[in-house]
Amino acid sequence: MESYKNHCFSIVFLFICSAVLSSAHAEVQRHQFVIQETAVKRLCKTQNSITVNGMLPGPTLEVQNGDTLEIEVINKARYNATIHWHGVRQIRTGWADGPEFVTQCPIRPGGSYTYRFTIQGQEGTLWWHAHSSWLRSTVYGALIIRPREGEAYPFPKPKRETTIMLGEWWNANPIDVVREATRTGAAPNNSDAFTINGQPGDLYKCSSQDTTLVPIDAGETNLLRVINAALNQPLFFTVANHKLTVVGADASYTKPFTTSVIMLGPGQTTDVLIKGDQPPARYYMAARAYQSAQNAPFDNTTTTAILEYKYAPCPAKKGINGPKPIMPALPAYNDTNTVTAFSQSFRSLRKAEVPIVIDENLFFTIGLGLNNCPPNFPSSRCQGPNGTRFTASMNNVSFVLPQNFSLLQAYQQRIPGVFTTDFPGTPPLQFDYTGNISRSLYQPIPGTRLYKLKYGSRVQIVLQDTSIVTPENHPIHLHGYDFYIIAEGFGNFNPKTDTSKFNLVDPPLRNTVAVPVNGWAVIRFVADNPGVWIMHCHLDVHITWGLAMAFLVENGIGELQTLQAPPPDLPLPIC
Repeated sequence: MESYKNHCFSIVFLFICSAVLSSAHAEVQRHQFVIQETAVKRLCKTQNSITVNGMLPGPTLEVQNGDTLEIEVINKARYNATIHWHGVRQIRTGWADGPEFVTQCPIRPGGSYTYRFTIQGQEGTLWWHAHSSWLRSTVYGALIIRPREGEAYPFPKPKRETTIMLGEWWNANPIDVVREATRTGAAPNNSDAFTINGQPGDLYKCSSQDTTLVPIDAGETNLLRVINAALNQPLFFTVANHKLTVVGADASYTKPFTTSVIMLGPGQTTDVLIKGDQPPARYYMAARAYQSAQNAPFDNTTTTAILEYKYAPCPAKKGINGPKPIMPALPAYNDTNTVTAFSQSFRSLRKAEVPIVIDENLFFTIGLGLNNCPPNFPSSRCQGPNGTRFTASMNNVSFVLPQNFSLLQAYQQRIPGVFTTDFPGTPPLQFDYTGNISRSLYQPIPGTRLYKLKYGSRVQIVLQDTSIVTPENHPIHLHGYDFYIIAEGFGNFNPKTDTSKFNLVDPPLRNTVAVPVNGWAVIRFVADNPGVWIMHCHLDVHITWGLAMAFLVENGIGELQTLQAPPPDLPLPIC
């Protein structure tokens, strides 16, 4: 009997020890983000920009899978603000997701809020950014998730890792830019530069002294974590004379494939390995626009950084001729063929757990629109094409954010009149989505309409671009979830023939899908995270116009399938 007790004690002791050791590897990280005005000089001009902790980009957060983050955000700026942790699943912690008036009311000037959430089962590159008006043009930073202690990357460990954040810069206050566009109904002014890690690079005036340098030694393999933090522009990225091996995207590992150029829609991340296999020199990294909307003006400038080998010849100094960095060839701005070949190369590293039986079969049209000028508006407020005002929609509903309560607060507190749950699961009218479209279909209906999902529902969504106003590649981001992209194509989705293209074995797992211009993409996921989750185009001009919708995912059974209670410091409603 004594030996039996000792045996039981040993098993319990070992169990407790292993549990303690396992949890000991997971950390609670605490950070403080101060949103503030900072004098920033770019393109020969100094202006006050909104930053976090005076940095542009803001602080990089480096965590391990399983860690918990507590980030106190203090708003010392003059605008309302929130922070979104882009791509973090936020299992049961929807209150920490961050989109203004979706999961929280904004942090008002002088206020604060602490975001608390745990990284669960994710590894790779994500990022964080403001999710209020156009503040994210300068309020953004990287979120790097490494494997748990004792676990390794599924590729050879790189010698060094470098984060490459692609951004967009205005020689103006971006808040003023979007407010002026909202007033006039016209498209907003284009940016004046793109940036790599906050710097425009050598091809812009007053910029070469601060061009980002990325070190590499001959023979080593390095990991580049590339993030498109630009506000309104998909971007090509390449490195002169070097191949890039893609190993991950949106914090999910992929089967490795090699390419000379990558394309990222705003919101997307791509992890690539780069080898120091060229003669020691200085090579430009470069990014510029992928522009799929025909006849739409865009920023056609090119941002650069420099990949610098350890023993490269010294750079040119003032008054002295020296070797300039080698410039890469970039695709044409409208090179959709390169984008298609790249996006169709993605495969999950391992066999994927794709939902096979579907409970909710949804079909969403996405695209722009034009509202007729209201009778009480002067012509100065209707400066869109032919005296109209730009708008956008999904399934002919132009999404309107609440102005007092957040959607999640209204749902949790049963506050009536804030939203309805009648978002259409299919287009209210079927038409030739990518053909010549009647002007009678250009005016969507505004509304705050959600689509309700039962916990555990297996969901398929066909995302169909339309040629209303102009077809365009739309980066569609779903909060609170990753999803499998099981197919994409051009023209109108045909359920009779296009289902043969479905990859149900190893499709890529993403949080943002670049829906092809004049085409479609099909995604699947299981609705296993209760809360209110917005799905929107990550071109911020389009979300401003209403290209969004939101899912209301109901609680399941028991605590682990139920949204947590709101934290006590959640910003109060604006009454």
